[in-house]
Amino acid sequence: MKLTILSTAPNCYSTRRLMEAAESRGHKAKVGNTLRFTLDLNSGDPDLFYRGKHFAIPDAVLPRIGASITYYGTAVLRQFEQMDVFTPNSSSGIVNSRDKLRSLQILSRHEIGITRSAFVSQRDEILPAIERVGGAPVIVKLIEGTQGVGVVLAESAKIAQAIVEMLQSTQQNVLIQNFVKESKGRDVRAIVVGDRVVAAMRRVAQGDEFRSNVHRGGRVEAVELDEDYKETAVRAAQIMGLRVAGVDMLESAAGPMIMEINSSPGLEGIEAATHLDVAGSIIDHIADQVNMPDLDIRQKLTVSRGYNVSEIAIPEGSVFVGQTIEETELRHKDIVVLTLKRGTSVISNPKNSRVIEPGDELLCYGKTESMKTLVTPKTKKRRKKLDTLSDDQIEAAKEGSV
Repeated sequence: MKLTILSTAPNCYSTRRLMEAAESRGHKAKVGNTLRFTLDLNSGDPDLFYRGKHFAIPDAVLPRIGASITYYGTAVLRQFEQMDVFTPNSSSGIVNSRDKLRSLQILSRHEIGITRSAFVSQRDEILPAIERVGGAPVIVKLIEGTQGVGVVLAESAKIAQAIVEMLQSTQQNVLIQNFVKESKGRDVRAIVVGDRVVAAMRRVAQGDEFRSNVHRGGRVEAVELDEDYKETAVRAAQIMGLRVAGVDMLESAAGPMIMEINSSPGLEGIEAATHLDVAGSIIDHIADQVNMPDLDIRQKLTVSRGYNVSEIAIPEGSVFVGQTIEETELRHKDIVVLTLKRGTSVISNPKNSRVIEPGDELLCYGKTESMKTLVTPKTKKRRKKLDTLSDDQIEAAKEGSV
């Protein structure tokens, strides 16, 4: 395999380890400075130049794009994607994960643990938002901050409001988040590669510091995650469009809560804590995917006119409940069941003898006209009733007593 690692820091630990892992496995790897690529755009023929010369297209590209060059870096990666070069992390996935608000918006439509958060622009909406996320103390966080920069614990609503107003006055976008008291100063990072967690560590803040980031002096220790934490980490990365990611989670009383998803996780801390070859796992996954890449079935299969891919929900009372897949006679209607989702489990290529239960979701490929009669119409979600603050509560909050 010919691999290009996109990085502006060829001598940093993570890049060096990835190069070593690739070369030790017999692959040809090189580091390409992300900022030295030039994109050449022409009808039907996207191309790349590097340091003024035509760039030999590799089998795969591994992006290590820093936050400061997200726009240019993802543009370069997007050019590789247009040239059908495999990448474990899509350009859109990197952009989505880099924006804390956007990533939470994407995750919020799924049944996955996230920290209750609010985003406001008006001064008179700050106190109600603080109350909705659980009241003070709250976390005030810059949307595009990294390594713990721009993350503040506000002990009272009055202090939180002042911080938000101050940051907004400097044209900064901020999130207001629930403070998970039981996890103060601790979180876990899981490194997801493909569809599994290959390593995990717990980060523990030192002294009075509530931020556990290693750059803030946090101590790290290897940890064996429970299955629900592993499953949450993998699902979060996949939802975001990332096959290699560092998923940071809070250990709350309600279970794992996603805090952040990093598309270019550092390897030094996790390898030191776990003594595992994380870099090797990443290289092995890329090599496997180059040999047998994943397909976007929705794009690949819908090219046949009159055929489509659709999800069929099985509600309570459906005629399919209690029947096997064979008994539904979907195959006779030119419909093939590709996967069956039950809760958080996905059964690929389910057997015809599989019995369908209420709440199952079938991902099917078949005749569009046949599936139209089976797809459940979307129902408008009802908003959860939220208690609003009274004038007295707002006044009390202004005094810092809420």
